[in-house]
Amino acid sequence: MNVLGVAGWSGSGKTSLIIRLIPEFKRRGVAVSTVKHAHHRFDIDQPGKDSYRHREAGAHEVLVSSGQRWALMHEVADDQDWSLDTLLARMAPVDLVLAEGFKFGAHRKIEVHRSDLGKPLLCDSNPGFVAAVGDRQPDAVTLPWFDRDDIVGLADFISEEIGLGGNSSNTTLR
Repeated sequence: MNVLGVAGWSGSGKTSLIIRLIPEFKRRGVAVSTVKHAHHRFDIDQPGKDSYRHREAGAHEVLVSSGQRWALMHEVADDQDWSLDTLLARMAPVDLVLAEGFKFGAHRKIEVHRSDLGKPLLCDSNPGFVAAVGDRQPDAVTLPWFDRDDIVGLADFISEEIGLGGNSSNTTLR
């Protein structure tokens, strides 16, 4: 699978960028999945629901299914983050996986930068970054830079970078 990370400091706009890129890639006929890294404990289940009660009783995995979707919850006993590669191996193949977070992984990444956060650029000191996106281009950035509203241009760059081929004029890349 083609994997591209979208990394940046908290509040930089990673999720906002991803939810704008997904429809652009879908318009081009590219099947896209996402992986989101969370730094905090999270729960997609609700107390009182049967699936929650299954987990609370000690089930290692609980799969919930309906006519519209299914979700697999896997309990991790050692409270250790799984690697991106391990998580990707559990996913169905698609044309492109956008991985939000995982900023220190070895995979190719795009930095999302917001100048008013006052945080340093990640792409200056972290290998794997191939481009940056933001509200204002800092002088120090030597990577390709995209304005956060240039979704078509960024999608063209990503398509070329990961070998999907084609550009915004293509309607189907497969």
